[in-house]
Amino acid sequence: MVEVTFAQLQGWLVAFFWPFVRILAFFGASPLWGHSSVPRQVKIGLALLITVVIAPVLPPMPDIPMLSWASFGVMIEQLLIGIAIGLVMRVTFAAVQAAGEFIGMQMGLAFATFFDASSGTNSAILSRIFYMITLLMFLAMGGHLMVLEALIASFQGLPIGIGRFDPAAFELLVRYGGTIFVSGMSLALPLVGSLLIINLALGILNRSAPQLTVFNIGFPTSLTVGLILLMVLMTDISRFLARLFGNGLAFVHQLIESLAPLPPPT
Repeated sequence: MVEVTFAQLQGWLVAFFWPFVRILAFFGASPLWGHSSVPRQVKIGLALLITVVIAPVLPPMPDIPMLSWASFGVMIEQLLIGIAIGLVMRVTFAAVQAAGEFIGMQMGLAFATFFDASSGTNSAILSRIFYMITLLMFLAMGGHLMVLEALIASFQGLPIGIGRFDPAAFELLVRYGGTIFVSGMSLALPLVGSLLIINLALGILNRSAPQLTVFNIGFPTSLTVGLILLMVLMTDISRFLARLFGNGLAFVHQLIESLAPLPPPT
């Protein structure tokens, strides 16, 4: 008869529970695994599988009873780390969605929206198309594997039970949110600039020839030119996405290093 002591059960729980919490928190916050179409059972099962695989190579766990306030603090610590890493990738994807919003508004497609179950809000059609293209390119470039590698490497830079974080790291994460506007506008600027010139020309035309109705000419013109420019944009979007993913992964490593606790005062 096999007997399991409380000390053995404690050791097993310590070895698997806290890494599982960090990985599951990352899956919940990341744009790929955190999508509403991915069942919860799949997220939990995949997080458990990765935990079992990497558990033998993780640094030693803190000697803390599982049923204690200290253990609860360690769990919150792992949640913060996993969510922070997942938010970096979500911001990276949001930059492309913002570009779709900018372009759609300039093309006159601001009314073309539908309910997005993943975010719980109405999303522009171009924003959704850009998101799906970005997601497919992310998978094609192996970005999901590189993000998982960075997550697993975080257990070395941020071992379980570090006790405290560097507060400057969270400020760095907030500032990274500006990528949504900077990168989004960088992607949308060629189309937005061209369509703005067309709208200005139509405005001048309407003033010089009032019999020409802008609503009859402007919308088909903006939509047609916008679709042509989108086809041109798609020929070079892979280079932009590769640079965007590279910056996002580089920031993940930078964030892990920044979250490391400050050295004790002397």
